[in-house]
Amino acid sequence: MTKIIGIDPGSRITGYGVIEKQGNKLTYIASGCIRMTYTEIGQRLLQIFAGIEEIISSYQPDSSAIEQVFYHQYAGAALKLGQARGAAIVALGYHGLDVAEYSARQIKQAVVGYGASKKEQVQQMVKVLLQLSDVPQADAADALAVAICHAHSQASLMHFGGAKKISRGRLK
Repeated sequence: MTKIIGIDPGSRITGYGVIEKQGNKLTYIASGCIRMTYTEIGQRLLQIFAGIEEIISSYQPDSSAIEQVFYHQYAGAALKLGQARGAAIVALGYHGLDVAEYSARQIKQAVVGYGASKKEQVQQMVKVLLQLSDVPQADAADALAVAICHAHSQASLMHFGGAKKISRGRLK
């Protein structure tokens, strides 16, 4: 049984999702958003760090994954996204979690089966895969999709690599 936290970083809203993987079964544990209440970037990054740290303390995940920065038309927006990712990665590392990184295309491929799928398709598939009664909020659904992608990737690594176990993101 492995608990996985997925992070969808953002400078205004950072989504998180926690699932549990037991064999091929994925179970929803929690999800939500860290909404920034500050305008100054240093305070926002601190808020991301503290929020992720609180989630890790509450749910004690064994493994973590985060969405990679994608090319953005505006350099300033890409920079802010990179800073938000950095704050989240530091919080994960602070708690001893290795961090797997996945592109948006990889995440969509793992969850929907099509790397160029729309946000609504990802939300619907997250609902189906985790047997939720409602569609999660967009940022939380994206974070859950990151966690699902990581769960599928771990299973593939074990299947193709002949590994017996994955501990802290490493094949054993």
